Amino acid sequence: MSTRTAVITGASAGIGAATARALAKAGFHVVLGARRLDRLQSLAAELSGTAHQLDVTDAESVASFVDQIPECHVLVNNAGGARGLERVDAADEEHWRWMWETNVLGTLRLTKALLPKLVASGDGHVLTVTSVAGHEVYDGGAGYTSAKHAQSALHRTLRSEHFGEPIRITEIVPGMVETDFSLNRFEGDAERAEKVYQGLQALTAEDVADVIAFAATRPSHVNLDQIVIKPRAQLNGSRFHRT
Repeated sequence: MSTRTAVITGASAGIGAATARALAKAGFHVVLGARRLDRLQSLAAELSGTAHQLDVTDAESVASFVDQIPECHVLVNNAGGARGLERVDAADEEHWRWMWETNVLGTLRLTKALLPKLVASGDGHVLTVTSVAGHEVYDGGAGYTSAKHAQSALHRTLRSEHFGEPIRITEIVPGMVETDFSLNRFEGDAERAEKVYQGLQALTAEDVADVIAFAATRPSHVNLDQIVIKPRAQLNGSRFHRT
């Protein structure tokens, strides 16, 4: 049996890098995409994988990336993120534009481009990392929650549109995960980012990667439609138990 290929976006750090390690351990050849090629190449060397530079907000970058992938069995749409925490009446349109370009259109571009190869594989699987923010709202989060709602809707629509074809569709819905997410959201303000995780044990990138690898290694007739994973100390997007 030939080695199956898994493509992971946003693979240079956090959940993406952890997922690359988990899928490589599960026997996949991993193809890594992200903007920071130096980090990708180091990880690819560690995992005997392949690294290609990728900016999901750039259609030409996506086309070049996909052209270098001869076959694809699993796609993990992981690239995404948040910018700012402003109320709607103080919304920063550039933050909103970046979040929609990265989370929504980035997912659309990669999925659309790789779907023919996923279907042609005879056993394709699209896993999209959304967020609990894609299923609820919270003050100051409209830009991110609206983008994640749209990303979730895009992903779930695939389940209907490709029903009956040899492709599985799984939405991974994490709660709080301690990565560079908050540092990026607050534009490098480390003190503000650290406060997000104080007083509780958040998920790690490896926790989420374990769930992704589990879903990707189920028998081909098993479709895990949606998996929600949160820390024990998190009830929803705005309620946490802190010590």
